[in-house]
Amino acid sequence: MTNKKVCVRFAPSPTGPLHIGGVRTALFNYLYAKKSGGKFLVRIEDTDKKREVSGAENYIIESLKWCGIEADQEPRRQSERKDIYNEHVLLLLKEGKAYYAFDTEEELLKLRENKESKGEVFIYNWRNRNSLNNSLCLDEKEVQKKIENKEKYVVRFRCPRESEVKTSDIVRGDSSIDSSLLDDKILVKADGMPTYHFANVVDDYLMGITHVIRGEEWLPSLALHTLLYEAFGWKSPKYAHLPLILNPNGKGKLSKRSGEKNGFPVFPIRWKGEKEVLGFKEIGIMPEALVNYISTLGWAPDETKEILSLSELKGLFSLEKVVSSSANFDFEKLKWYNHQHIQKTQNDELLRILQNTKKDCNYNVVKLKVAIGLVKERASTVNELWELSEYLFAGPNSYDEKSLKKILKPGGKQILETIISLADSESEQADLFVERVKKSCVDKGFSAGQIMMTLRVVLVGALHGIDLQEIVSFIGLKDASSRAKEALSKLF
Repeated sequence: MTNKKVCVRFAPSPTGPLHIGGVRTALFNYLYAKKSGGKFLVRIEDTDKKREVSGAENYIIESLKWCGIEADQEPRRQSERKDIYNEHVLLLLKEGKAYYAFDTEEELLKLRENKESKGEVFIYNWRNRNSLNNSLCLDEKEVQKKIENKEKYVVRFRCPRESEVKTSDIVRGDSSIDSSLLDDKILVKADGMPTYHFANVVDDYLMGITHVIRGEEWLPSLALHTLLYEAFGWKSPKYAHLPLILNPNGKGKLSKRSGEKNGFPVFPIRWKGEKEVLGFKEIGIMPEALVNYISTLGWAPDETKEILSLSELKGLFSLEKVVSSSANFDFEKLKWYNHQHIQKTQNDELLRILQNTKKDCNYNVVKLKVAIGLVKERASTVNELWELSEYLFAGPNSYDEKSLKKILKPGGKQILETIISLADSESEQADLFVERVKKSCVDKGFSAGQIMMTLRVVLVGALHGIDLQEIVSFIGLKDASSRAKEALSKLF
């Protein structure tokens, strides 16, 4: 089958939530397809029913959708294509490139233990396959009888002996391996379902896949897949094996445990399995920021611009620029990207995201949108937009102890009384309030620093927050007076 147009696929197994490494693989496939004017497909590899997890397939699709990674066709499922695999395995059996193996688990276990006792490793291949319980050393009638009697069997690939298997990888270059070192992999399991290797190759060919872009963990399978293509007489697609994403300390593949230890998730959205696990969405990471950041894990554009939209990434991505070295996951760097994307996002959109994430934000939407505009420069996550603006909607319930030490000095009570007096004055203007308080208190002999710190603690509860005048203009003089009276009653 020949295909001039680029066609790639993301082929996850529904055995659990989609890991961020899987999202990166899907993203690179998607970007390459869009840059090349080709197709991006999704295939659900659900042949291992024992490991399949309920809800995982839908979770995978929803996660990709949240990231803006959408396939050009509806997802295909390997579990619905069993007849196709049977048809193709019969072709290999007929040509002697595969064979039936009736060895029981007990028989194979004994063989392994025997080899281990001698310090050797048992490999089912050309060295022993002609003396084991398979169709290579049984006559045809005996084989047929075993099948009719429904004896359990698997179908194994007859790996050629003393053949140089040449492989090519866009990321890692060319290599070769002696086929005599390989084992005769199982193509069809005892339950009649194809293994990953067999279904993978058959589907990639029939779907017209031109480039297989997948994780580094599949690199050891490349020789077998190359041999399967040769066995069928098919042209092999081009391969690119992406580097691993490592834990923050660089030790080992990024894991859920490491994420929990370092305070961040490793899944894009909330996973509701036996135990509910939050995703990046729920902690306030924007999908644009997540996509922007993970695109840098193994690849970087030629230009110096760091903050890129998905649309810009489509135009810049190059598979040839992907590196082979692993990348450490840096949550602080992700938050930096998130901060940058928050600044570029309209307040209306940030309001929508915040309302979806924080269901308890029941404040006036017009005022909340204004508040978001006031605090967004300080936010690293969308959730922080609420945390940073909460004092704009409600006065402090308590006061930061370190901040109190700086204002509970001689004159503090008089400053509070001045704040109340000016806030209650009918002639006072909210937009000029802070300067008026400052001037009035300085005239009474108090320092500007003590005045401003006192006003901030009264309004916020601590020595942080946006510009004081912006706070007063937002909450109004009536609320400012109420907060000052509350502080006066509690602190003096």
